[in-house]
Amino acid sequence: MRALPDPTRVLLVAALLPGMGHVWTGRAARGLGFALFALLGGWLTARFAAPDASLVGRHAGGFFVWALSIPDAYRGARLDRAWADRDSR
Repeated sequence: MRALPDPTRVLLVAALLPGMGHVWTGRAARGLGFALFALLGGWLTARFAAPDASLVGRHAGGFFVWALSIPDAYRGARLDRAWADRDSR
């Protein structure tokens, strides 16, 4: 049995690097999918955004996917911890 990461640390890693919180919890395909779509969303919105848009506005699609991935990684880590606690009883 592998040691489960602390959900708070998973939250921090997910906030710093898109998708890596998922990878750390063993959901590599999901995490790499989030990372890929964050890059793709950022690239697409950068291509079609107005020239005078801010940095966040130019890459809003990527930031949106990244923002969705953060609570998802945390929730997965908390559920893993809850299942492990339940199984240990």
